[in-house]
Amino acid sequence: MRDVTMRYGSRTVVDSLLLSVKPREKVAIIGPSGSGKTTILRLAMGLERPSEGWIRIDGNYLWHVERNGALLPAGEQQARRARRAVGMVFQQFNLFPHMTAMQNVTEPLVHVLRLSKKDAHDRAADLLTRVGLATHLDHRPAQLSGGQQQRVAIARSLALRPKVMLFDEVTSALDPELVGEVLNVIRDLAHTTSMAMMIVTHEITFASDIADRVIMFDHGHVVEEGTPDVVLRNPQSPRTKQFLKAILER
Repeated sequence: MRDVTMRYGSRTVVDSLLLSVKPREKVAIIGPSGSGKTTILRLAMGLERPSEGWIRIDGNYLWHVERNGALLPAGEQQARRARRAVGMVFQQFNLFPHMTAMQNVTEPLVHVLRLSKKDAHDRAADLLTRVGLATHLDHRPAQLSGGQQQRVAIARSLALRPKVMLFDEVTSALDPELVGEVLNVIRDLAHTTSMAMMIVTHEITFASDIADRVIMFDHGHVVEEGTPDVVLRNPQSPRTKQFLKAILER
């Protein structure tokens, strides 16, 4: 992201953001509610078009095309092409309620990637097994716990084999006793896959464990960034210190 600004009317949510994520890098984004963290992910996914600036994913511009050395605005077709490299898991599970776990994962494989039904089934079964749901393939969302539903959502995003995965406070809608099972899945992915990840989270211990870099974001700006040892254990910014103190005292 280069000089990315996002405004809603007179309110600026993201202000002139400069952000790069390297291949394989795991980046945790922390900060108070309403600071603009989720908007960063929505911009990266192409769900929002920035008011200013440009975004490039795996070499492809999201909302621009390069012609004769100039960057020109582009439309939805260009955005669709670029966002194929990105997967996103939301706070809410967004599963199709009338479909089984298996069908929720195979549907985008058949209709987006045009895989055969057999190949889609095999890939979905492998991923659902990986997230611990091998015995729940034929269960519909109403038959699954919140943690299990979120794991189906993770498998669905992984199925498209993105270069970068975005996680938006994926445990915030879960009962406390279910948080650990979802964090363990993401922790395993962080430690065993080559995907880059951007993770918005309030789980400070989790961020410390899986992140290569932590970004503290507030009022549309990066307040502080660095390794977990610096930002989470020895923060330099008074705002970061204040935020961590409030989080850890909960």
